[in-house]
Amino acid sequence: MKRKPLSVSLLISLGTGVIAGFLTSRSMEKYQEMYHPPLSPPGWIFPIVWLILYTLMGISAYRIYMKNPKAEALKLYLIQLAVNFLWSIFFFNLGWQLFAAVWILLLWYLVFLLIKEFARIDPGAAKLLIPYLIWLTFAAYLNIVIALHR
Repeated sequence: MKRKPLSVSLLISLGTGVIAGFLTSRSMEKYQEMYHPPLSPPGWIFPIVWLILYTLMGISAYRIYMKNPKAEALKLYLIQLAVNFLWSIFFFNLGWQLFAAVWILLLWYLVFLLIKEFARIDPGAAKLLIPYLIWLTFAAYLNIVIALHR
């Protein structure tokens, strides 16, 4: 394990989450005010889940980087990270729940492609992203139902 590349990878993924969290600091207040579809978790679950997911993303990207620092898949990784970052701004800050529902489907597709690309380089790195895809599936359900309920 090389600490510097791992630290940079974790800093990129976790930093994205921290900045998004900072920019949407009132999101849990807004979430509490929204319609809650069946199976909606309590608000305190989200930061815990995202901490775990961003950590797994960072480790996954690190593994790919260590196998092939110039892998095209790393560009796709950064693109999906940017799309992920923008979702919370669209959903919470701008209140564009319907647009965010379409956006999260785009994110889901990008992560699906990312898993396929990472699997070609390092199947273990791809497996680390499966919880992320599962969570996005659940988040898309919540987003779509909330958007349609407005």
